Amino acid sequence: MSVAEQPPPRSQLRAALPAVIGALVCVHASMAATRVTASLLVLHRGYPEWIVGVLLSLFAVAPIGLSLWAGRLADRHGLRRPLGVGVAMGAAGAAVAVLSQHPVALAVASLATGGAVAVAAVGIQREAGLMAREPSDLKRVFSWIALGPALSNALAPVVVGLLIDHVGFRSGFVFAALLPLVAWWLGRRVPRAAPPAHSLEQDSQGRPRGAFSAFGLLRAAPLRRLLLVNLALSSCWDAHSFVVPVLGHARSLSASSIGLILGAFAVAATLVRLAISRWAEHLDEKRALRRAMALATAVCATYYWLPGAAGMMLGSALLGLALGSVQPMVLSMLHQVTPDDRHGQALGLRMLVTNSATIVMPVAFGALAAATLPAAPLWLMAGLVLLAQVPARRIARPA
Repeated sequence: MSVAEQPPPRSQLRAALPAVIGALVCVHASMAATRVTASLLVLHRGYPEWIVGVLLSLFAVAPIGLSLWAGRLADRHGLRRPLGVGVAMGAAGAAVAVLSQHPVALAVASLATGGAVAVAAVGIQREAGLMAREPSDLKRVFSWIALGPALSNALAPVVVGLLIDHVGFRSGFVFAALLPLVAWWLGRRVPRAAPPAHSLEQDSQGRPRGAFSAFGLLRAAPLRRLLLVNLALSSCWDAHSFVVPVLGHARSLSASSIGLILGAFAVAATLVRLAISRWAEHLDEKRALRRAMALATAVCATYYWLPGAAGMMLGSALLGLALGSVQPMVLSMLHQVTPDDRHGQALGLRMLVTNSATIVMPVAFGALAAATLPAAPLWLMAGLVLLAQVPARRIARPA
């Protein structure tokens, strides 16, 4: 779309918010379904825990190479182009796992579906920023957008667990391959919004910004601290995703029970984001962030001693409340501390930082769990989130 074209009214964009959320749900659920199915499949076939860690790490490899590019793509072209790339990657990656369940095929599926989420989510999150009527409305909009991953994490593990128990592992990958096509159908119902009038190729003095200009945003101390906090909390989310299948398998829980435990986490994350959308104007981002970090620390430290499937569901739900409240606050603050025409790049930078850690952390989680206890990764994250309270205290409140 030409920059000179008249963008649709903000109210028209806001009316398309359900379609945007639905598209994110489908793309993210494709990745979540692939992740759960692949993890349980390799454990079922007797592979060691570190193989699960490697597969989980691969979900973050493609986003490292694609996140900044996706941010520039979204800033230049809006929603549809990054969403189209994400849909193609997600459908193709899951289809590979449908055809073959060899570990190499599962690795390809992990790479592709992980990259699909990165590219599509950057475009969707940037589009959501355009839907906010004013800065104070950002928390509400991003709480709705954050429902996408929460709903997908609630539905996908439960559906996949039932499919595995009653049909077989291949059916979980078929489910994952169909979801991106639904995302594209929904994305086509969002009106096109023109990119900002200021060109991404030059700064305000007419100097070229270059391919790596997004790293210049790190000169802002509030953004650096915000990314450090986000990094610790997203790693905590990854630790939970790793520990539940491994600990559940060690306790001889069925795939359906493990799916319900993961679903309890996601349902709690969904509920807390619904609450944020209702009372957004009464929330202080910084205070809410620090309280969520305190709750996450406590749950991670005690999760191993929770009894049976019911205890794990309770712990997962509490952790879901804590971590589920983080993303709306982080995205709201990020949009307030970065220039309007560089929101896509800032979102891509955030995706790059979190996924870089996601490559390393699951491998470390697998080695740590194999050498000690399945819950050791959560103990590690309890300590790191506690340390992250230091930069969290120093984040300047957005104006």
